[in-house]
Amino acid sequence: MAFAIRNLSVLAYANGFTLWHYKSGKDRLEAVAGNNYLGDASDMLTAGDLLMVTASDGARILCVTLADVETVVTAPLS
Repeated sequence: MAFAIRNLSVLAYANGFTLWHYKSGKDRLEAVAGNNYLGDASDMLTAGDLLMVTASDGARILCVTLADVETVVTAPLS
């Protein structure tokens, strides 16, 4: 599957920070955290935002490290 914007929701926002939830459907955590999976949402996401991801094989919190024109890079929250 591919990224579906309808599955991305804002949970909270304040002071330029947004906490998101993304339900990936059949995609696995590795795919969602990988190579520009969220690129179609690059105009909505900002570096420092957090994403709570629910995937077919579990859940994870990701941090947006880069959100640029059609590019989104994430890293697992540690």
